[in-house]
Amino acid sequence: MTLNQFGTDLLVLLPLTFLLGWASLLLLADLFIPARKQGVMAALAALGLAVSLVLTLMQKGSTLAFGGMVVLDGFSVFLNVLFLASGLVAVALAYDYLKHMHLERGTYYILLLFSIGGMMLMGMSADLIIVFLALELLSIPLYVLSGFARPAEKSEEAAIKYFLLGAFASGFVVYGIALVFGATGTTSFAGIVGAVKTNALLNPSLLTLGGALLLIGLGFKAAVVPFHMWTPDVYHGAPTSVTAFMALGAKAAGFAALLRIFLTLFPSLSADFTPILWVLAALTMFLGNVVAIAQRNIKRMLAYSSIAHAGYLLMALVPYGHSGLSGDVSASLLFYLVAYGLTNFGVWSVVMLLERAEGKGLALDDYAGLGRKYPALAASMTVFMLSFAGVPPTLGFVGKFYLFRTVLEGGYIWLALIGVLTSLISAYYYLRVVVIMYMHDGEPESLSAPWLKASAWVTAIGLVVFTFASGVLFTWASQALLTTF
Repeated sequence: MTLNQFGTDLLVLLPLTFLLGWASLLLLADLFIPARKQGVMAALAALGLAVSLVLTLMQKGSTLAFGGMVVLDGFSVFLNVLFLASGLVAVALAYDYLKHMHLERGTYYILLLFSIGGMMLMGMSADLIIVFLALELLSIPLYVLSGFARPAEKSEEAAIKYFLLGAFASGFVVYGIALVFGATGTTSFAGIVGAVKTNALLNPSLLTLGGALLLIGLGFKAAVVPFHMWTPDVYHGAPTSVTAFMALGAKAAGFAALLRIFLTLFPSLSADFTPILWVLAALTMFLGNVVAIAQRNIKRMLAYSSIAHAGYLLMALVPYGHSGLSGDVSASLLFYLVAYGLTNFGVWSVVMLLERAEGKGLALDDYAGLGRKYPALAASMTVFMLSFAGVPPTLGFVGKFYLFRTVLEGGYIWLALIGVLTSLISAYYYLRVVVIMYMHDGEPESLSAPWLKASAWVTAIGLVVFTFASGVLFTWASQALLTTF
């Protein structure tokens, strides 16, 4: 490798390198910042994310780096912007929440930065070994963050469950990588694609089995049924600010890897994988929405809602093998991640506002009277519920429109009908929250968390305003093309 090539490779990873280096410096800075001034750590974490975001927005073109192990393209830039912007919102939400719940520790923001670094690396992976390293880098900090409310039993339980099941899922990923290597003799995306195109596979059945194991391992991160069992307990037990970040970040990273792997490596195996993806998407949408109806705790209800949305996202991946539809698959999925992300952070900001110590304020009945005492906040929550349900004029409606259009273009009419039916089911438990806020008597406690309130209002306004500018967002998502190896 020449010096010029090494410099070019470093520029490809500059935003990620800066973020991880900044997080490492914050480890040292935390030793000298008093516990009563942890707002300084939040500000420093936000600064690091902002600089990394600017560096990411300056990146253009399509480039392979470090021997073809990482790639810079429109797809990775789009995802990195999403991850970094999500990180900024997550820091803002955590500042008020941690202070209110007496959990102020600088290590929270450091772990958050390392996890975001793993997510960024996941979107840039061009080698299955890098996929695994990115998966572990994003997961291990989340395991620790899930137990951040120690010694609360629910938080510790969430951490151990997430860790054990996450390690189990990582085993599937490693075994899948081993089988793909056994079939092709390489873990490089370019090498795997070359082996498939030239029919130089050592054992074609190993490639199919390896892809199935990768789907299982990454499906765990995305909370796809039947790999969803960790989601309700971890979402419920983890600190709510962690849950808010995890609900988008882990899901987006999982689907980033699934998109990159299936659209790039396995289009020739679509006859084998399409029926599996069809069934998984239908099961995920159905189970997530139906079980959510029975939940009376807002965190558990939103956990099953998150599972259902994983089903909608997976639905867009079903036609991945159809020629001419790969761009629509990627664009519709990326667009929906943006719509889901805005809605997700908005709804969790309201949940954090009403939450009290020892798990109080998380029952649905605790939202009674919110419409009368805090009309602006209740209106924001209404927008979030409508966006999750896919009701206009919200960005969630536009996102579902693009998802269903992609599925219909692929000819999967029955899957689209299942998606519509489950969306109607979801309207029941989403609108139930609205009914409780406006039509049930209650007296919510006084709320004093400016960053949480601002996040709720800004995201609610954004969901409505961006609906009328959705064409611009979808065009950007359409231009976020994956590199062809």
